[in-house]
Amino acid sequence: MACRGPVIVLVLSFLALAVRVANCLTCTTQKLTSSGLYSTCIDLPTLGSTLHFSYDAKNSSAAVAFVAAPSKSGGWVSWALNPTDMGMVGCQALIAFKDASTGTMVVKTYNVSSYGPLEESKISFEVWDMAAEESAADGTMRIYTMIKVPGDASHLNQVWQVGPSVTDGVPDKHGFANDNLASKGTLNLVAGQSSGTTGDSRLQNKNIHGILNVVSWGILFPLGIVLARYLRVFPSADPAWFYLHVFCQLSAYVIGIAGWGTGLKLGAESKGIVYSLHRNIGIGVFCLATVQMFALLMRPKKDHKYRCYWNIYHHATGYSILVLGILNVFKGYDILRPAEKWKSAYIIAIAILAGLAFLLEVVTWIVVIKRRTKKSTPSYDASYNGQSMQDSTAL
Repeated sequence: MACRGPVIVLVLSFLALAVRVANCLTCTTQKLTSSGLYSTCIDLPTLGSTLHFSYDAKNSSAAVAFVAAPSKSGGWVSWALNPTDMGMVGCQALIAFKDASTGTMVVKTYNVSSYGPLEESKISFEVWDMAAEESAADGTMRIYTMIKVPGDASHLNQVWQVGPSVTDGVPDKHGFANDNLASKGTLNLVAGQSSGTTGDSRLQNKNIHGILNVVSWGILFPLGIVLARYLRVFPSADPAWFYLHVFCQLSAYVIGIAGWGTGLKLGAESKGIVYSLHRNIGIGVFCLATVQMFALLMRPKKDHKYRCYWNIYHHATGYSILVLGILNVFKGYDILRPAEKWKSAYIIAIAILAGLAFLLEVVTWIVVIKRRTKKSTPSYDASYNGQSMQDSTAL
């Protein structure tokens, strides 16, 4: 009985290792039904998917097997060709899932003409011998089919996808992580090659958009506020603090324009994917910053009677941009989902800046209180001391 605990731990560890290995299956380790039909296997670059196929040039047909694991138990997997474009709209898709009423795997065809709910329909090229199966060993689903190859077999646009669930026989919306959005590429049936799009220009534009906005609204703009708030207390820092403040805020605005423009371009290219809150905050930040920049041209002189009102407006707008900018940076991280180290690096940077601001806040309040105390203390003429006062009273 004493040995039972270690044995159970060993068994559980072995099972966990087996699950990891199963989830890392590739072309070299998979065993498919009728595997002899397929002369070529390709490990697709995203979603842990593989594509097995054989191409018959004589009649322009191909035997295809697509293998992937749904994002959640009870989900679906899909493989498609798009005769017109590289994206989702226009896809002639085969989607496999488990039918809730029968408990068996089915594969159905869908002509994806919009980003709306899917409806089963015929597709633009001929398919036959369709079948689907689920592997209990590794949790994958497999789509088997024969297709009449549409167009040039050396350059086909393929799209693959996985989803979390099926409702009333209709596949539900898939996720929008990087792997989901990058699950597309070109397929060369003749050469037996596939190129993915994990490094495509769209993903590059997303990264550029994120970097520009982190640098502008996430770092430079807060730094400019810290410089203006705390350095101006020290007379020796005048007017250097003002020029540093203007440099940081102007640089943040210029870089922010580039980031905002990249975001507009990404939005125009993704009409079916809208991040409303992130977009609206970005527009708000840009509008406030633009008003702030123009307000600098109308800044009253220090002794002007309206200068105090201008200061209130300037500070309120600046702090609004600060809060909204940092908030939107984190919203962007949630959307783009880069490696965790990048989000951690930004958190560390903004924490250092916040810690510096706190330290300077304490120092500046000490300086201000000392000045006020010094000003409130009466100053007497050196010759008018306690003795002379007594003399005066005696007179």
